[in-house]
Amino acid sequence: MKYNRSKLNLKVKRQFQMWLLSRIVGTILLSSLVAAAILFFYARQEVGSSFYEAHIKIRHVSDLLIPVVIAGSLVSLISGTLLAIFLPQKIAGPIFRIEEDLRHIQKGNHDKEIKLRQGDPLHDFAETINTTLAVLKAGSAKKD
Repeated sequence: MKYNRSKLNLKVKRQFQMWLLSRIVGTILLSSLVAAAILFFYARQEVGSSFYEAHIKIRHVSDLLIPVVIAGSLVSLISGTLLAIFLPQKIAGPIFRIEEDLRHIQKGNHDKEIKLRQGDPLHDFAETINTTLAVLKAGSAKKD
């Protein structure tokens, strides 16, 4: 069966999308603020006689900004790496738990329920699976 996906549906699981978006935007804002603070404190250094001696060596503004750009890039790289490590774990953990519980159900344990922690982002998904399993169980009980 082929699905027609002509447009992106942003209304699907809005709460989950907002949770994910807030984590990503928060990380971007935090890394931007840290990079701006580095630039601010670097730019606020007092210019003394060393500036007048350095003007011969400094030919471009980029020579002054390279340390700031490198520091800002490192902050962004570190925060992006942390986001890439920990954010998927918040999703992968519940998915792993659901898969394990579904394997138990496949093996014949039809009384098994999928239980996730209340704050897990896929808690609603697990509840939908539990409801579906209960309906299937009730339907097979009527046939017997």
